[in-house]
Amino acid sequence: MKDGYQDQSSSSRAKDNEDFAEERSITSRERARSQLNSDIEEYLASGGAIAEIDPDVTADPPRKPQPKYGSRPI
Repeated sequence: MKDGYQDQSSSSRAKDNEDFAEERSITSRERARSQLNSDIEEYLASGGAIAEIDPDVTADPPRKPQPKYGSRPI
């Protein structure tokens, strides 16, 4: 059973997605792409650098599993 808060948030989220879908068009995407390209060119012209990261590199290295069996108090 859902409470009123969950129903309200899901309906508002659906409304946001519908509004956003209406805003997406070929011209808006081209405008966003050209803005991104001009921002990148400006960044590179001001001395910035872009480094490529290998696809297998992650920001969060794997950790050793922690045994949690029986760690909860009775």
